[in-house]
Amino acid sequence: MKVSGNLPGVLLVCLGVTVLSSCGKVEPSTQMGGSIQGTSLSLSGATSTLAGIAGNSGSADGTGTSARFNDPNGVTTDGKNLYVADSGNHTIRKVVIATGEVTTLAGTAGLSGSSNGTSTSARFNDPNGVTTDGTNLYVADSGNHTIRKVVIATGEVTTLAGTAGSSGSTDNTGTLARFNDPHGITTDGTNLYVADSGNHTIRKVVIATGEVTTLAGTAGSSGSTDNTGTLARFNDPHGITTDGTNLYVADSGNHTIRKVVIATGEVTTLAGTAGSSGSTDNTGTLARFNDPHGITTDGTDLYVADSGNHTIRRVVAKVVTAIGDTTTLAGIAGSSGSADGTGATARFFLPSGITTDGKRLLVIDTGNNTVRAIE
Repeated sequence: MKVSGNLPGVLLVCLGVTVLSSCGKVEPSTQMGGSIQGTSLSLSGATSTLAGIAGNSGSADGTGTSARFNDPNGVTTDGKNLYVADSGNHTIRKVVIATGEVTTLAGTAGLSGSSNGTSTSARFNDPNGVTTDGTNLYVADSGNHTIRKVVIATGEVTTLAGTAGSSGSTDNTGTLARFNDPHGITTDGTNLYVADSGNHTIRKVVIATGEVTTLAGTAGSSGSTDNTGTLARFNDPHGITTDGTNLYVADSGNHTIRKVVIATGEVTTLAGTAGSSGSTDNTGTLARFNDPHGITTDGTDLYVADSGNHTIRRVVAKVVTAIGDTTTLAGIAGSSGSADGTGATARFFLPSGITTDGKRLLVIDTGNNTVRAIE
């Protein structure tokens, strides 16, 4: 969708995201899956550090290298800011993309718990996944086995589904539902989709009601079977994203990238081969990954934080003639580090979370306790 003409200051509002064009031309910008989609990314692979400093953990709020994180994992964006699940600090952090300014939105560093409250009075326990619809954040609070909601404007935290301290796999509503170490989380604006890692399943949560159902996989049964609904199998799924029609899952234990059709629960393997780890760039089952964790999409291609390889990979998802084609965008397999550079000269250390603001990739470089940008 494009708006052209000579009208300065044209506004386009799309699912909570407003884009202002002073030249009268508005490019696609859609809040979906916890990222900004609609424009195919054109990336050189040039990698820089936006916030934090490699090898220095902590909880300091500050700008750029003066900020500190502690084992950060999940990340999401509303296009202007990043929101980070800072797992080791038990907090949710905000990072201004334009400046690298870091503040704490909810939780208090060093204090784990499950309290609902506002800003620093709220408590989390090892939060891992985070997504947004542009107004609220939704957090996979792994250590509490719950799904939390954070109002961005106020920092107010409530529990949407699950009960702190009670793991399980029950499909039900609100506090009657159960999760087991949920990690990845994404949203289409109406529902949440959760990679329920400990259950080896993909769960659906209706935002308006907190109703939880199992979309694919069977609790307690790990595997790699492609099939529909409860007949499909996953192995410790971590990252998850959506283009509004399909889910894409970083199936960490299988070293594969899986696709789930939301309407039917049909599961297929898009890239990689279950049980075969590696770093090969190739197509479909000939490609190899090593413990992939984070995944995002620009609506056309997938971008994967291939944690065990210390690399960022691209997987073609929509171009029919090249579906599953996998390439390495930044980093070198087997070479961990923290170097800024372009393509193979960049280094990462166990990258986990990844998102896009429609212009670049933003990566949570977990082992380095930093936030990286790939232009």
